[in-house]
Amino acid sequence: MADSGNLMQLVGSFIGIAIMLAIGIQILGNSVQDCSNLPGYNVTTPASSTDWALACLDSNDQTQAAYALLIIILIVVAAVAILSVIRLL
Repeated sequence: MADSGNLMQLVGSFIGIAIMLAIGIQILGNSVQDCSNLPGYNVTTPASSTDWALACLDSNDQTQAAYALLIIILIVVAAVAILSVIRLL
């Protein structure tokens, strides 16, 4: 039989991690630098920017992609939690 204390700890830790990741994604996922004041910024088509502005825009894209990958961590933790619960039953 599964110990209900361990099961509750597992569920509680999963919920805590899910909440922390959700808040982190909301706060940090949209945090980007303002590249419009950098040399080489193209106002009409920002994707055509050059020099420092292009590096800034690339950095913004990479930052957003990195925080989007946090959902994969949540899925892995959920899978581990589910497998642990099944094993405990």
